[in-house]
Amino acid sequence: MILKKCRLCDSKKLFKFLDLGSHPPSDQFKKKIELDTPTTNYPLQVNSCLSCGFKQLSYVVEPEILYQQNYPYESSLTYQVKKHFDEFVKSIFKDYNLKKNDLAVDIGSNTGVLLSVFKKNNLRIVGVDPASNICKIANRKSIPTINSFFDRNAVNKILKKKGKAQIITGTNVFAHVNDLKLFLKNIKRLIHNKRGILVIEVPHFLTLIKNLEYDTIYHEHLSYISVIPLIPFLKKFKLEIVDIQQREVHGGSIRIIISEIGNYRVKKSVLKICNMEKKAKLNSRKVLVNFQRKVIQNRIKLTALLTKLKKMKKKIVILSAPAKGMTLLNYCKIDKDYIDYATEKSSLKQNLFTPGGNIPVYSDDKILKTKPHYALLLAWNFSKEIINNNIKYLKKGGKFIIPIPDIKIISYKTKRK
Repeated sequence: MILKKCRLCDSKKLFKFLDLGSHPPSDQFKKKIELDTPTTNYPLQVNSCLSCGFKQLSYVVEPEILYQQNYPYESSLTYQVKKHFDEFVKSIFKDYNLKKNDLAVDIGSNTGVLLSVFKKNNLRIVGVDPASNICKIANRKSIPTINSFFDRNAVNKILKKKGKAQIITGTNVFAHVNDLKLFLKNIKRLIHNKRGILVIEVPHFLTLIKNLEYDTIYHEHLSYISVIPLIPFLKKFKLEIVDIQQREVHGGSIRIIISEIGNYRVKKSVLKICNMEKKAKLNSRKVLVNFQRKVIQNRIKLTALLTKLKKMKKKIVILSAPAKGMTLLNYCKIDKDYIDYATEKSSLKQNLFTPGGNIPVYSDDKILKTKPHYALLLAWNFSKEIINNNIKYLKKGGKFIIPIPDIKIISYKTKRK
């Protein structure tokens, strides 16, 4: 579906500033028997609203295609993410006085990692997630999860069984929602009016621009969030941002706390982030067009490096196969001509093939067995932890290629510096 107007303000004045071509959905890994079946590609382009400044994809892929076909993403397979969620809950308890038996609802709850931390802190919990295979994993872990999109029916089920929620969370979910107006209407029905809070965590568009994080653009990420356009949009629903916290997770995220207007004092952090966005000139055509230019340069440099290494008969593999990495691979046209195989910690992706390039995916231990010369690290945002976990590979002479924001080669010698 082509999106012809702004998701927030309905303006039709849209400026396309980034075109990454056409891609398959980043989480549609294939089985071996599916390799000969046609792959459907969809446009991957980003528009800026000339009226309010909101950034969004020009084309919306149906959510049933993205999330309900053996969805292969499991949250929190790194220590960094687990630590992040522990801090998340501790911070919210401290600042917003959550009480025993309050209800926490997590939208897009995945396997229930965040909810499990709320549960340890004596809150009642319920998750909502559209991926049936992921919901089964969560429910087996005693994390009650409704297999559904966050719609009116899901809200009715929660209200009937659990009542109103004191906290509703959506980590890396808000940007996945096409109809944000309906989303907030459902939030309003479910949330406790007097002290309830909605907490969303999203990659910050400011960081995306600053660090050339074009790989975080893929079909699941319909919107690219900055704070300034959200303020008048939330006001339409009698909601306001009361605090914003910057976090390093996922390459640079912001945690936005939202509540009914007047429930809480608005902290200085909101004005601080707005001023940062203004200073960065995120709506400037010059800034946005320059971003496209830098993206093209990154592709040229990365493919030139890989081509040089292949001519030197070097064996190159991929370590970690996140959805974001599929954008980089398909945009740069990095396929089996460059890469021998990929590895992935998640068992849900092992023994499958990457969307688009059809690169086979194995478990991480294959790297030590085959000893490739180079490993392209697609989950660069977790590079420190992943490299430390694979120090044996470095000690045996292997090298990592970090593709973003600047292309770097990490050896055991450089790691020690």
